[in-house]
Amino acid sequence: MGSVSLKIGDGTARFKRATLCSSALNILMLFSVITTNLFALYAFNYSPNHHLNNPFHHPHKNISLISQQVSLIIKEIDSSQRQLAQMEKELLGYETLDLSRPNLAAELKMFLQHHQLPLGKDSRTGITEMVASVGHSCEKSADLLSQYMKEMLAKTVPKPGLSSLPASLWKPVNDKIAAWSGLDCKNFNCLNSKKLSKDCVGCFDLVNGFETQRYVKARSKIDFTMDDVLAMGNGGIRIGFDIGGGSGTFAARMAERNVTAITNALNLDAPYSEFIAARGLFPLFLSLDHRFPFYDNVFDLVHATSGLDVGGRPEKLEFLMFDVDRVLRAGGLFWLDNFYCSDDEKKRALTRLIERFGYKKLKWL
Repeated sequence: MGSVSLKIGDGTARFKRATLCSSALNILMLFSVITTNLFALYAFNYSPNHHLNNPFHHPHKNISLISQQVSLIIKEIDSSQRQLAQMEKELLGYETLDLSRPNLAAELKMFLQHHQLPLGKDSRTGITEMVASVGHSCEKSADLLSQYMKEMLAKTVPKPGLSSLPASLWKPVNDKIAAWSGLDCKNFNCLNSKKLSKDCVGCFDLVNGFETQRYVKARSKIDFTMDDVLAMGNGGIRIGFDIGGGSGTFAARMAERNVTAITNALNLDAPYSEFIAARGLFPLFLSLDHRFPFYDNVFDLVHATSGLDVGGRPEKLEFLMFDVDRVLRAGGLFWLDNFYCSDDEKKRALTRLIERFGYKKLKWL
């Protein structure tokens, strides 16, 4: 056996014959490797006699035992599921329903009968029809159900303080209609004795207060009557939006003139929303910090009072004006009613803001 070595120096390569000592060393190393492999093979395959009965030294048998146990558990689970399904069927009774009974309500028959699947047999479950998941107990108590339905049709449960339109627009609202928790006052008489805001002084008094004359009779030269404003619309006012509408009197006056109006109100210090709803009107519980939940160009008229000036911040007023312009249709009316300006500078800023939208002034005081 020869060896090859490469000496880098003078640019020549020389080959030397292997000596006897180096050959013997190589043979010894080869013998050591073979011997080591034989010992390793023997160690892995050898099993002492006292370990023959140890189950952990029979992996194939262990796997077989585990598989058998798992199969038994799965069979028990399947059996339990079948028993539960059978018990459910017996409790529900939809397999033994007798829908031919004469005293069974027609609505119940229609609901409990089997309905064929519209697309035929289901490929996954194999079923061809559907049954009702509830209502099976009603078939067992058909007489009691018929009696209950007759009583429900014959009787209505009136809510306190509610009446039908148009009487509900100006009928005093019962105190029980509102939730008073968290409020200082616990009835509407208490609220009428307080100044809740600039636009709501005694606004819950629908009999003796100013609400009976609001939008009908002008108190000052800056008040517009509703008939005058609607006349400017040339008969095209059908739906309106009232921002900060107090107790809903604006919407009530609109309803008297066959105009539908939505009133935006928050329950700040008073149950405005419940009061408006009790009058048969539509309250919108929404903060003016949010965008109006209406599509573009849907309202014929938008009415706003001093409540439009949220916190006296010009950027909020500008945001609201953009949203008002969005929901107001082309040719619609924007009625800014008794908007309070603390000084001439604020009035000029408001005027410039409105003029930016290109509105034509029909009546400006």
